[in-house]
Amino acid sequence: MPVDVAMPPICGLASLEGFPGPHQVEPHQAAPSRGMKPLAMTPVTQALPLACLMLFQLCRVPGVGAQVGPGFELRQPQKEMSVIAGETLTLTCTVTAGGPLGPVKWLKGWDSGSEIIYDQKSSSSRVTRTPDVSNTDFTILIRDVRPEDAGTYYCVKLRKTATSEELHRRGEGTVVSVQARPSTPTLSRPSRRVEPGKTASFTCKTGGFFPRDISVRWSKNGAPAEAELTNVTPGPSNFTYNMSSTVTVTLQKGDVRSELSCEVQHATLTAPLNRSYHLSQILRVPPSVVMAEPQGPVGLNKTVSFTCDVQGFYPGNVTVTWLENGTEMNTGSSPQPTETPEGLFELRSTVVVQAVQEKNGSVFTCRVVHEGQDPISRNAVLWVAASGQQGSSWEGAHFLSSPGLWLGLLLEKAILSLVLFFLFKRWQA
Repeated sequence: MPVDVAMPPICGLASLEGFPGPHQVEPHQAAPSRGMKPLAMTPVTQALPLACLMLFQLCRVPGVGAQVGPGFELRQPQKEMSVIAGETLTLTCTVTAGGPLGPVKWLKGWDSGSEIIYDQKSSSSRVTRTPDVSNTDFTILIRDVRPEDAGTYYCVKLRKTATSEELHRRGEGTVVSVQARPSTPTLSRPSRRVEPGKTASFTCKTGGFFPRDISVRWSKNGAPAEAELTNVTPGPSNFTYNMSSTVTVTLQKGDVRSELSCEVQHATLTAPLNRSYHLSQILRVPPSVVMAEPQGPVGLNKTVSFTCDVQGFYPGNVTVTWLENGTEMNTGSSPQPTETPEGLFELRSTVVVQAVQEKNGSVFTCRVVHEGQDPISRNAVLWVAASGQQGSSWEGAHFLSSPGLWLGLLLEKAILSLVLFFLFKRWQA
């Protein structure tokens, strides 16, 4: 709009009688009706020099002497923008030439909650103008965008006054939303190993993502597993979210080579985030222990072997100890477990004993300790055969039970009876 200004002193109009001064307003006069002659110029006006009249008319031209030209514009074309955290945000603002004296600034928010993001004098280290700096382009770059950078941004033109700066133009605002990628998932498990047939719970966690929508998929060896509980809660910054999902599985003996997976999908991801866990790290398969002992008594001074078979256990750390009548035996180095095709382990431990009479009735024990659990024990008794001229009692008993022995005795008695009968007949004769 035209701005009325004071007449330059050179014209001296303010001191002339009959002409309004700098702060006076001319009284409204009705336009002459049709047919009326125009009013004649006053003597004062006629007495003005030609140059002063020309300057007077120039001073009355709209815009002359004003701070703002009629064509000044501020353009902020971006209405909405979405950026992923960690990337660079570009906010565009241009102005036309001829604006008032005063800076151009960028504000986040408006009214009492506004914050200066960019100032021509100072700004954050993350906020800079575009390399092509000019007096009309005030586009800025916000590097390493963070979730808390979300909000509405305004490009404003200020006008300097005698004591402060006043708003002259404001852009329409750019609403910025910051999308944040979820963090790499973490997978927690029970603190102790679990035996087959029992359940174990696993929890998958991720955080720092925006927007809120997120999906989690559990699988065991590629087959879907149903999640027991999934929670999405606001993060500490109120611009992000955290997620926690729990699944419970029943472990089996064959899970030594099974794998549990947690897969996270989000709008900011080009590929899902995956976290896998080998169930062998939580599984404990206790061993079965079988002890082999000799059949029947052992001959004196002979050697006999006691064998302990430790089968189908996991993990492979196991300790085998031999005891004689409760006292630990020195058996030398222990054998190492071997892995089976199923991924379990087995071990065979043998102790050799000489069958002396003093060991008759001795109890030999194979004690197995697996993964620090309670020991598993198996016992066997050594029986030593008695010594004698006819051999051991076991050998004598075996000999007496022979059918040939009884046949020989019967034959001997029959022959003896015949001899006695023959002698008796001769005596009678």
